[in-house]
Amino acid sequence: MPVGIFRVCLLVITAIVNHPLFFPKENGTVPENTEEIIQKMKEREETLRLEQLRLEQEIADQEATQKALEKAALVVEESKEEKVRWDMWTALSMVIFLLIELWRQDFQEGNWQDVGGEEDDMAVLGKAFKGVTFPNKAVLASFYEKRILGTTGDMARMREMVEGFADDLLEALRSVCNRDADMEVEDCMGVGSMYENWRVRKPFVCDLIVPFAPPEPYCFRCQTWCSGDSFPPDEQGYGTIKVCRADEDVTGCICDKTKLGEDMLCLLHSQVNTTRPSSEMEDLLCFKNTQYLDADQVMKWFQIAVTKAWNRISHKYEFDLSFSLLDSPGALKIKFKSGKSIAFNLTPVVQYENSDVYFVSHFPRSSLAADVPSSTHWFLTFAVYERRFIHLVSKTLPANACHVSCLQILSFLHGKQCSLTGPSGLTNYHLKTVMLHLLQARPSQDWAPEKLEARLQDMLKFLEKCLHEKKLYHFFIGNGKVPAELGFPIIFQRAEPLNLFRPFVLRRDLYRKTVDTFHEMLRNMSALISEYTVHIPLAHTNGIRKESL
Repeated sequence: MPVGIFRVCLLVITAIVNHPLFFPKENGTVPENTEEIIQKMKEREETLRLEQLRLEQEIADQEATQKALEKAALVVEESKEEKVRWDMWTALSMVIFLLIELWRQDFQEGNWQDVGGEEDDMAVLGKAFKGVTFPNKAVLASFYEKRILGTTGDMARMREMVEGFADDLLEALRSVCNRDADMEVEDCMGVGSMYENWRVRKPFVCDLIVPFAPPEPYCFRCQTWCSGDSFPPDEQGYGTIKVCRADEDVTGCICDKTKLGEDMLCLLHSQVNTTRPSSEMEDLLCFKNTQYLDADQVMKWFQIAVTKAWNRISHKYEFDLSFSLLDSPGALKIKFKSGKSIAFNLTPVVQYENSDVYFVSHFPRSSLAADVPSSTHWFLTFAVYERRFIHLVSKTLPANACHVSCLQILSFLHGKQCSLTGPSGLTNYHLKTVMLHLLQARPSQDWAPEKLEARLQDMLKFLEKCLHEKKLYHFFIGNGKVPAELGFPIIFQRAEPLNLFRPFVLRRDLYRKTVDTFHEMLRNMSALISEYTVHIPLAHTNGIRKESL
């Protein structure tokens, strides 16, 4: 009990002592501390506000940067889409351009010959025909009868004489050759202007080709520029000839195309067949250390063989035989005791597969012809098909058609002009190619004899157009309209057209000389023809001209 009363008294005393009303001075600093706290809180609030503003500014900057990046990405995407659209348009434009170019070339190949008879050709040809007076029908007929017809009989007699002698010479050549080791020579064939009856310039020269083949068991494997492998532009029109064994499959095994290791052998071919001494291949007239037939080796072999053959039969003839050109294997000349001479070409050739296309060892050179790439490259000639095509078309033409007459007159004019001003890039083969194109392009009735004047103008206009464009395509190569009756190899019909005037693009001096010679020939045409024409009364000439109108 006393303890409890003591605790209550102690509690009352403690409460009284700690009451704030009894100690007012000690608690006087409380208001001052409150203001300081409030001031600090305001400062803290201001700091927080500034920090908030800074953070808001940073957020705004980030948002602006993000928008700029998004905008830039959008621009890039739009530019990519625009570029893709532009690339698509560019590609589409290129495709359209190529299609137009292909159509233009096809149109040119198929239809450019047809414009030869149109009246507006004079505007296309420029100044070439301005002031040119074409001989009328009567003058041309008189010129043709006086100057050209008289040579037909001479050509026939010369062909008969040369062919008989060539057959005898080749028979002697076979007898002097070793049939087990030398090349086998076949019968000769006549080609060119003498056998197509349009040669007019003297001296007359017969062109004979002589196919030859290797001895057994060898054979020739021919490859042309259009066989599939890529050939440079200067090798178009050429091919190579590989000498192989008849039982050798050069297309089915790659052992001759790939270098096998020393410890590897081909299971299809024994080492005896694949490895041949170089002397054996040289005996087969191949280029050194190769299997490809060498034109120079063929030339030497043929000249030696012809010399031996002539020595065997020379006692039967009363004339001499010699080589007229050292760089041509069969350019021969017969010299009679009277001083007269006859020239002819006996050229060795290789048959392409089973066709009448032939590889020519040496071709008559012209100023327009490019240098042969190498002695293993052989030029292809389509002369047999050209002769056959002219004969085939002649059957469908009117009697006494004027196609050969046009070619003869044009050949005469060009030859006369070249004798006055010097040779040009044009050859008689170019002139014949022009005639072949026009024969295919024009209807048969357009070649009636009374239309000689019009067709001659067509040929001149066509030739002028070709010279202007520097394009004269080979008649057979790339021509899909060759008559099926000829049996022409399809590989050459599907090949790219061969431009015979391509050298004009590379040799501007020769091109300018050729064009100048052609224009000079046009200006001198009337004078050149009148020189060989019998005088015709003016009234008769006018009467014929009225008939033609």
